[in-house]
Amino acid sequence: MTTRPQGASLTAFELLLDIDRRCRALVAAQPAEDSRPQHWSGIGFRIAGQWWVAPMGEVAEVLREPRSSRVPGVQPWVRGVANLRGRLLPVMDLSAFLGLGPATAGKQRRVLVLDHEDLFVGLLVDEVVGLQHFAVESLVLSPPQPLIGAATPFVQGHFPREHNWAIFSPFTLAQTPGFLDVAL
Repeated sequence: MTTRPQGASLTAFELLLDIDRRCRALVAAQPAEDSRPQHWSGIGFRIAGQWWVAPMGEVAEVLREPRSSRVPGVQPWVRGVANLRGRLLPVMDLSAFLGLGPATAGKQRRVLVLDHEDLFVGLLVDEVVGLQHFAVESLVLSPPQPLIGAATPFVQGHFPREHNWAIFSPFTLAQTPGFLDVAL
């Protein structure tokens, strides 16, 4: 680079080169690996007094419980079919499917919508408690004890915190033949 008299301004190109040089120096001073703890995020919900979390990528949206029409000749855990923006959404009572009795009545009830490949279904839960973040190193790869109902095949581990948050996989549930076999 050529020397400039003191107080002379840099050209736009020289200014960009200077910014690039300073950025590279800052990056070189950083540690080689990101030392921040890694986090896992999911949608927290509650059924039958137990705390659950579903991976972010497995829940398309969360809704207030929509009005639904009963469907005759189906399993008792099928709440009905709702119209969601012109699409028919089968609504399943997750608590009842797992053998825990029907979802608790109340204004907190929500529906977790699964929209994956050919599957479009809603899971009725007692309450959604929002987005939950957990440190990856706190993951325990076994289900929490005691785990209620028939949930074990759908639980991929848990995060111990103020509650044991069981990691519930809606995609695994949806691939279970008994879940889609709703006819009596």
